[in-house]
Amino acid sequence: MEPIPVTTEPAAYLAADEAIDHEHPVVRETASRLRATASTPYEYARTAFTFVRDTIPHSADSGDRRVTWRASDVLGLGTGICHAKSHALAALLRAEGIPAGLCYQRLTEDDGSGAVLHGLNAILLPGRTRWARIDVRGNIPGVVDARFSLDQEQLAWPVRPALGEADSPWVHAAPAPQVLAALREAPDRTRLALPTELPAGPRTESPA
Repeated sequence: MEPIPVTTEPAAYLAADEAIDHEHPVVRETASRLRATASTPYEYARTAFTFVRDTIPHSADSGDRRVTWRASDVLGLGTGICHAKSHALAALLRAEGIPAGLCYQRLTEDDGSGAVLHGLNAILLPGRTRWARIDVRGNIPGVVDARFSLDQEQLAWPVRPALGEADSPWVHAAPAPQVLAALREAPDRTRLALPTELPAGPRTESPA
């Protein structure tokens, strides 16, 4: 599936906001440290991806009940669900001038019940004309094997249309309001109520 940006304004995918707060000192310090090991934008993006995927545990895997949603908090506290981790990666990429956005999938349990919205990223590296989706959810040995790949997607969860799962093609410049509201209002992860419907595209939603 080819990701489609919700706006043709490039600056939207480099902007800082309350969740993707890439001007925060924690984000800047982390970006600087990662940049020191990378000589090209591609290497930096891959390094940032691996850092968020592997060194920040998904809170459901680690049992951490804290709910983070700001990129700086995800990096500072070292925890977050998929949406929070995608905010962190977007911030690290934007801090180095790499356009990054947010994408969503509607996933279910194996029997088609328990729908939930999954969050991931899309990036546009210099010299490339197509966005690429990448997923920093965090791998689970034998279950999830998401990798950094710009030409062939290797996401955490391939969708299963027969179970009602679906991919959204849109690359959002800012977190979906309903996702952000759920994260901000949850007292802890066990009481987090994420939406189940995919965010609307640009025909009914004004791009950030």
